[in-house]
Amino acid sequence: MADPFAQLIPEARSFLEELARDNTRDWFHANKTRYEAHLKTPSQLLQEQICADFRKHSESPVTAKLFRPQRDIRFSKDKTPYHTHLHMLWQVRGPLDFGVFLGISPGPCRIGGGVMSFDKSQILTWRSSVDGSQGAAIASALETLAQQGFKAGDPELKRVPSPYDKDHPQADLLRRKSLTLWRDLPTDDWSQPLMALNSAFADLRPLRALLTAGLTAANLP
Repeated sequence: MADPFAQLIPEARSFLEELARDNTRDWFHANKTRYEAHLKTPSQLLQEQICADFRKHSESPVTAKLFRPQRDIRFSKDKTPYHTHLHMLWQVRGPLDFGVFLGISPGPCRIGGGVMSFDKSQILTWRSSVDGSQGAAIASALETLAQQGFKAGDPELKRVPSPYDKDHPQADLLRRKSLTLWRDLPTDDWSQPLMALNSAFADLRPLRALLTAGLTAANLP
């Protein structure tokens, strides 16, 4: 069965390539109807379908966000008004919000997921969990995901935070304030984003389960 969103990525890439060559308000306004028809509307419909699909595998609420095309240029030297990418985010809510992402650009298209940021209370729980038995399990899950093409971003901290030893076996995890992973979407999958997103969520669910279990266990009295 053909993916009902088969044209989303090719249409979006074509639009974004042209926008990159003429990143002006005049060009965007002249092509706004095209943006609405070929990028915004199908993206919103894809988000609705993915929310419904993800709910089949989780009792948690699922929310979606389509990032706006306008750039915030107030404090930027780069005054081009629009992003030359199209980003979507799904959040599986719970003790730890877990996101799944789709990024479309004129270059590579990427798909991924994880925790965008641990809040002040969660970061302490995260470190306690990593320092305990969950640390090795999370590291193993990340190795499995790496074999599936997912690459984790670099840790935000240069040093292992106190009171943990700098030679801690999970030093890389302790230096993190978030945990997100990405993989390039093969061109063969550009015509089937629905399947690609569901497949990515299936691959990432074991990691989500580990992170959620670690957070819950660490908060138990």
